Amino acid sequence: MSHRCGTVALVGRPNTGKSSLLNRLVGEKLSIVSARPQTTRHLISGILTRPECQYIFVDAPGNPPRLKSVLHKALNRRVGEAASQADVVLFVVEALRFVPEDGAALERIPAGQKVIAVINKVDTVKRSGDLIPFLDRLAKTREFAALVPVSAKSGRNLPELLRVIAAALPQGPAAYPEDQLTDRDERFFAAEALREKIFETLGEELPYRCEVVVDSFKEEGRLRRIEASILVERDSQKAIILGKGGERLKAMATAARKDLERLFDGKVYLGVWVKVRRAWTDDARVLRQLGYE
Repeated sequence: MSHRCGTVALVGRPNTGKSSLLNRLVGEKLSIVSARPQTTRHLISGILTRPECQYIFVDAPGNPPRLKSVLHKALNRRVGEAASQADVVLFVVEALRFVPEDGAALERIPAGQKVIAVINKVDTVKRSGDLIPFLDRLAKTREFAALVPVSAKSGRNLPELLRVIAAALPQGPAAYPEDQLTDRDERFFAAEALREKIFETLGEELPYRCEVVVDSFKEEGRLRRIEASILVERDSQKAIILGKGGERLKAMATAARKDLERLFDGKVYLGVWVKVRRAWTDDARVLRQLGYE
């Protein structure tokens, strides 16, 4: 078999497990994960290199819940770009669950694009026979190249998924060195680690009004010295982030620092401040500075 290489976009409604699937496939936590919908905001590439194939997975955002801001429109554009520019699209759904949001996500994938349906979370299905009618119904929604039931949590059937993807990718040499895992740098992951803790800690609405900016990233021997700001839109949101006596912010920063020390395999100093930047989610100029436009 000739060597294959290509991009594989992961598309689907929020909370189908796209980010968990990406992390499991590449064997490293590259995309942040939380129980909150629409945690992913940026296109994140995870690279898996095998002797016969190099897979370049791209995790795309889901739909921001109840937000109709300039940020929301920018994220939707990214989903469309990822789906149209990839060599193969993985349409990720939950086992035994297909809701209108799934249909909307499927409609954003351009006609004629090569699509593999990935039925995730099969570890939650008590009777395997229940999957058959669900797969039959799913197969009628679009012409898929294949339907592959998997579990990102347990790793079940992922080798079969990789085999199916490889067969659908174009022939060609590897695009990245074999030891490269992502196209993102450490500065990006520093911001994402802190943003993940915001999603884990706070209520449903506030995290979508927050953003993390890395102001400074310096390496001093084995120490990485990072200064970051959390942007919010109102003073009341700043107070929520800080918590009583700044304890909530301290706890989130400490948890993020520990994750970064594991990721970077070295000591990390993480200094975090909270800044009010009013209506940043509707400010195209600010969004360009943050890399959304």
